[in-house]
Amino acid sequence: MRPGLVTTILPVYNRAAMLREAAATVLAQTYRNIELIIVDDGSTDETGSVADAIAAEHPDIVRVIHQPNAGVGPARETGRLAAQGEYIQHLDSDDLLYPRKFEMQVAGLEAHPECGASYGWTADHLPDGQLRPQPGRRTGERIETMFPAMLQSRWWQTTTPLYRASLLHRAGSWLSLRNEEDWEYDARIAALGVRLHYCEDWVSEMRHHHRGRLSDLGMHPDVLRDRARAHALILEHARRAGIGPDTPEMKHYARELFLLARQCGDMRLPEESKMLFLLARDASGTRGNHIQFRLYAAAARVLGWSLTGRIACLTDHLR
Repeated sequence: MRPGLVTTILPVYNRAAMLREAAATVLAQTYRNIELIIVDDGSTDETGSVADAIAAEHPDIVRVIHQPNAGVGPARETGRLAAQGEYIQHLDSDDLLYPRKFEMQVAGLEAHPECGASYGWTADHLPDGQLRPQPGRRTGERIETMFPAMLQSRWWQTTTPLYRASLLHRAGSWLSLRNEEDWEYDARIAALGVRLHYCEDWVSEMRHHHRGRLSDLGMHPDVLRDRARAHALILEHARRAGIGPDTPEMKHYARELFLLARQCGDMRLPEESKMLFLLARDASGTRGNHIQFRLYAAAARVLGWSLTGRIACLTDHLR
């Protein structure tokens, strides 16, 4: 680990033009003690050669790792293992960093050694080219710790935080999940009791578009299986952090688990549906004996988890 160095991990798959734009925002940082690791995750177009060209143009800053396609989680893990920085920045190939991000957030972490990460305002860049005037999600709020808020929703974007590398090493490896791998990883970090430094300024930009975001595949059966696994792990991390069933965040998450259980049933994933239902019931605490859970369990015993989920989702749509 090199003191003061900021390593940006940039996984990419078949996004040559966007890769150049994302990498340029790292290279334009006012804070100059930086390295950029581009992980070409088995691209089948010119993306790999574009990555190599960027590295050739900036040999002292940029490294490229080519690997067979494995997904964004394993690609980030490849970058994590190769990183030399004291601080770690994650950057998706379709998003952007603002020029003073590292300058402001490194200064914040140096001034607050008790904090494991620094975050600031993230802008939403809409498909029509407009920028929303307010910070996206909850990045405009001062939040002292990642949990319990991270249980209710992933309240920042991948680009938003700058982490201490030591914190990520404690959290461990990224998982091979096709969806919500970032929420699971953040929840795992949150369970470590991380305190946050808040940077009251714009630090990054998320570009919303319709060009192959993995999050757009949320109802595909294979993706739903990974969402079910991620949700189960997130609950485990929250419990390890001591979040009880009576907190508003856990009550919200129990409803989220129950909804995903119904959706898995609707998509003919009975094992995942049953698992999520039981987790939702347990996460509800004393509410686990609520008539809604009892009726749903009774229906599943008679009709099966898939048909019960299908009927429940049809009912949800009619409300």
